[in-house]
Amino acid sequence: IKDCANRYFLSFVVDIEPEQIEPINPSVGIDLGIKTLAVLSTGEKFQSPDYSKLDKKVRKLQRKLARQSKGSNRRHKTRLKIAKKHNKIADTRNDFLHKVSRIVIRKNQAITLEDLNVSGMVKNRKLARAISQQGWRQFRTLCESKAEKYGRTFSTVSRWEPTSQVCSHCGYQWGKLDLSVRTLTCLSCGTTHDRDDNAAKNIDQVGMGHRHDSKRTRRQSKTGSPASVVEVSRITVASAR
Repeated sequence: IKDCANRYFLSFVVDIEPEQIEPINPSVGIDLGIKTLAVLSTGEKFQSPDYSKLDKKVRKLQRKLARQSKGSNRRHKTRLKIAKKHNKIADTRNDFLHKVSRIVIRKNQAITLEDLNVSGMVKNRKLARAISQQGWRQFRTLCESKAEKYGRTFSTVSRWEPTSQVCSHCGYQWGKLDLSVRTLTCLSCGTTHDRDDNAAKNIDQVGMGHRHDSKRTRRQSKTGSPASVVEVSRITVASAR
């Protein structure tokens, strides 16, 4: 197979023996992000590769391509350079996602991800490029395939589950917070949380059935009412300190 960057690939199929590996942890919840691709409920974090330098070179070459005459040899050479840069970004991302998904699957028996609305999130013009480069959907696909290979359990929780609005320690619901708030203190139990760590723990609890959806939770009175404007400001101030 020859791709757009004049690279050749040969593919073939082989039979391999299934590998049996005992998991270290019974379950794990994963919160996906941009700078940090995955934050695990076990405390592990996987930083995303920096694609900014390659992306800047791609933009520069694309501007150069736009100024060149169609059908010219220089335009063809520039197109090949752009294709090679895109392939380098894709190869870097694929290698990183394969490594992270393999580590996650090998260490944990049950894996739970949040079902993100990626197609809706990329409509945000400020974050669309950064979100697209992370490969969240590809990471989910890799986790699913590797989970089947190693005999693990893979599941997702609803995108409407308020995983970032609930205390993972006591279940108190404080309501929506601004994305700039990265650490906060629960108004009920006083526990200080990292925003992403807290969300990952909630995803794990929901995936394992230890916490129900928000409507059922409120009926059983396991959480309080959402935080008021004054309470949210207190959380924000506490996190800033």
